[in-house]
Amino acid sequence: MKINLNRFRKSLITLTKIVGVFFLLAIVSFFAFRNILLNKAIEKVSLKFRSNYQTTFTVGKASFNGISSVEIQNIIIIPDGKDTIVNIASLQSSIRFWHALFLDFRVKELQLKNGYINLVKNNEGRNFDVFLKHKSKDSTSVETKSSKQTNYAEVVYRLISKILAQVPNEVLVENFALKITDDEKKESFNLQKLSLHDEQLSTSVEVVTNTFSQHWLINGFASTKNKKADVAFYNADTGKVRIPYVDERFHLITGFDSVQFKLESIEMNGDELQIKGSASVTDFLINHAKISKRDVVIDHAEFNYNYLIGDNFISLDSSSTIKFNAISFHPFIKFQNRPDTVFQLSVRTEKTKAQEFINALPEGLFNHFKGMEAEGSFTYSLDFIFNENHPDELIFESNLKKEDLKILKYGEANLSKLNGEFIYTPIEKDRPQRPIFVGAANPFYTSSDQISPYLKNCILTSEDPSFFYHHGFIDEAFRQSIIKNIKTKKFSRGASTISMQLVKNVFLTREKTLSRKLEEILLVYVLENNHLSTKERMFEVYLNIIEWGPNVYGIGEASQFYFNKRPANLTLSESLFLATIIPRPKGFMWRFEKDGSIKEFAVKQFKFLSDIMVRRNLLIPEDTAGFLSKKLVISGIAKKMIIKSDTLINDSIIFDENGLIKESLTE
Repeated sequence: MKINLNRFRKSLITLTKIVGVFFLLAIVSFFAFRNILLNKAIEKVSLKFRSNYQTTFTVGKASFNGISSVEIQNIIIIPDGKDTIVNIASLQSSIRFWHALFLDFRVKELQLKNGYINLVKNNEGRNFDVFLKHKSKDSTSVETKSSKQTNYAEVVYRLISKILAQVPNEVLVENFALKITDDEKKESFNLQKLSLHDEQLSTSVEVVTNTFSQHWLINGFASTKNKKADVAFYNADTGKVRIPYVDERFHLITGFDSVQFKLESIEMNGDELQIKGSASVTDFLINHAKISKRDVVIDHAEFNYNYLIGDNFISLDSSSTIKFNAISFHPFIKFQNRPDTVFQLSVRTEKTKAQEFINALPEGLFNHFKGMEAEGSFTYSLDFIFNENHPDELIFESNLKKEDLKILKYGEANLSKLNGEFIYTPIEKDRPQRPIFVGAANPFYTSSDQISPYLKNCILTSEDPSFFYHHGFIDEAFRQSIIKNIKTKKFSRGASTISMQLVKNVFLTREKTLSRKLEEILLVYVLENNHLSTKERMFEVYLNIIEWGPNVYGIGEASQFYFNKRPANLTLSESLFLATIIPRPKGFMWRFEKDGSIKEFAVKQFKFLSDIMVRRNLLIPEDTAGFLSKKLVISGIAKKMIIKSDTLINDSIIFDENGLIKESLTE
């Protein structure tokens, strides 16, 4: 037994010596031929660039310095017939030697000096297009890949780990630029110096565009080993940091004083990946014609995030918090791809004092709320769930819970003016039109009791059936609107109530901006929930101001313009006509044939709307008997605008000194 053990020991020692000699010879061979091997590798890369991308890859000089340091000079990459993409004067790096022996190449230190990356798009194409072309895969590989379900947690964690493993411990970049040319738009980001030393990051960047130049600083802490970071981004000069390219490309002006990003942890717990941290921005400004006509400013915004990623979902957990100014809420966002594709959004606010909420509204976004005062508090919740396989089961629930909420003083929008006489000025393409006096002094103004019940019921049915019962908004209308817009993949249906249309017309402009829509929502809430006006008065004002044709406003003018009669005498067919042209009143003439008869699609609209009214007991069957067979007669001056020939018609309407319509349309 002892003899066998001794033999085993001797064999083990001999094997160890052989392996040691093998590694020694490998190391000696590597050091003896490493420069030859390096240049062979560069030659191989050059051939690959030529054969795969029709691109020239050249290196002026490459050699090893010390045990594991490589120095490469004059690296140039030029696609055939295109601008140079890469030009690097000097690159020096050292790899982790023992990892390299096992073919795991990790950069330990990196120095990059004097060079640039140049991305160009012009009328001849893009100089980087050749690197975006993917090789076609055979059907077998595609089937193999598609049959295997993606595990989001594993994919993201593997990607993050791979990226962090490649980040050097020590980095020094000097005078290296990223140049971007998009036709006439040019941006240059010159890294004057980027240093990562002992996990401390320091960066100085000169930014030059067609519209501005700035000096950015990015400083902080970054540890790839511990997966943590705390980095601040700000302007070294006076003024805000501006975001390049978007101002010229999208006419979007943005800026901020500083941004801070924190990464606290990246952890894999079982089958779930968790990423936690925070981000904040101070004095953030944004200006775009689709957002607001003014600069929108948020003094301070903070995002504490907690992302959870599983095998079949990616989510922002409800423990996350978004704060801007003094407003805070907890969002929950989730995308799930198995067994069904499901999108989910939930929002929960903390208990918020009404005055703090008003004070926190971003400047430039809620201009009509300046000077408003309130007391009490509220909480708000929103739930949205959409299953791609069951779109009609979409969930949309919005709930505001009030605690002694009361408006003490109104801002610039004096909502109480609805209860008295006032002047309404319509806005058309940002231009004010002739003023409309809302009151008895206007000969066309018509009180509610002098308007045909047919017309009132037709408009309520088509525009807002539950107007007299809701508080400004209808969740089900929003839900149905979202379902239809998703199905049609475009904005084909809105969810505007009569209350919203009234506020938009009387107190706001017709501009299509986010600011206007948000103000509309809040003003409607204030109007409806503080009982500033009765529903009957709101409906009466609505009928007396809305547009019903070219330069035709209010039911008094509309009745005369189309039918040469008072609103009280409108028939069912005339009321159906007026109700159905509200969405596009200036195009009323296209509802008629050349002989003056109503087109088939308009008749179908009348039938559809009247059938609904019968089902809701707003009409009796006898009301509709034979009315569709009767020709709709346009007896007012609108008849001159119905196209009966190729003659062009002047669609302006002239009013006399008393505000009465004059028959002055000319051919």
